[in-house]
Amino acid sequence: MSQQARQTSRKTLNGFVTSRSGDKSIKVTIPYKVPHPLYHKIVNRKSVLHAHDEKNEANIGDKVEITETRPISRLKRWRITAILEHAEGSPDVAVTEDDVAAVVPTKNTES
Repeated sequence: MSQQARQTSRKTLNGFVTSRSGDKSIKVTIPYKVPHPLYHKIVNRKSVLHAHDEKNEANIGDKVEITETRPISRLKRWRITAILEHAEGSPDVAVTEDDVAAVVPTKNTES
């Protein structure tokens, strides 16, 4: 089977990166709307998929396109095909205790 034939038979979805859980791993949230079966009001739903990010390019908030693939790990069944939009602002950075201590006054620090 050629590469072209394989690409066309796989699903592709667009979603937002909500978590960078580990090295080369991300969580992608795919929002969608469905009508309630009884009341017919439109209800917001979401699917959260684990995807493989080979180059660690995606950051939280980026809009990405993912494609179905063979199982890569226990949960990962998708991989990133393209980053459609980058998130505005800087990526999330871990906060250390020193950063918090510099901003928040305590009994031990002078005002």
